[in-house]
Amino acid sequence: MTQRGTRINTETGEKTDLGIRCAMPGTPEYEEAPPVVIVVTQEDFARLPVKPLEPHAGPAEGWLPVNMVNVLYTEPDTQLLTTELLGTPVAIRATPVSYHWDLGDGNTITTTTPGKPYPSEEVSATYTQEGWYDITLTTTFSGQFSVDGGEWQDIDGTIEVTSDPVPIYSKSLESRLVDGDVPVDEDEDPWIPERNPETEGPQDPNARHREI
Repeated sequence: MTQRGTRINTETGEKTDLGIRCAMPGTPEYEEAPPVVIVVTQEDFARLPVKPLEPHAGPAEGWLPVNMVNVLYTEPDTQLLTTELLGTPVAIRATPVSYHWDLGDGNTITTTTPGKPYPSEEVSATYTQEGWYDITLTTTFSGQFSVDGGEWQDIDGTIEVTSDPVPIYSKSLESRLVDGDVPVDEDEDPWIPERNPETEGPQDPNARHREI
């Protein structure tokens, strides 16, 4: 049996390599050899393919009126992953514990609740100006690991996983006189304009961070 030893300072995290020693089965060295302890670190956790959660924001059409409530939510599923350390199977459990929403206009929300679909407004925001915005969700996951089917143990530290942004257009609805006999020319006046530098939404001068 070959063993490699590592001493870890639990206060500083400093690791010291104690080298490798060999022990043949049936020898006193083999019987006296300490058991190999497998620990999953935050670095190990961060290297695993934890999937980002799917963010839901705004109506399905991809736009909402200025100052209309924008409902934000996600489904916080726990993920189970498997890996192998020192030839031993290890299961990893990644659990969402907090959610950070970046609304793209300077406003942000950090919450421990995943939110709920409309008509709930548990996690929500509004845009005060017209334009395109990207809504980005960053989820913080805590982790646990189980070695070869053993009891679950906590992983020290957490990881953050960012989802792909959700584009949404904040539309300013203004009344105007139109000729009811003339059909709307969607090519001339599209309801949702093409995204370009001129249609990007401006930053909110009163942007703030909220915790829910």
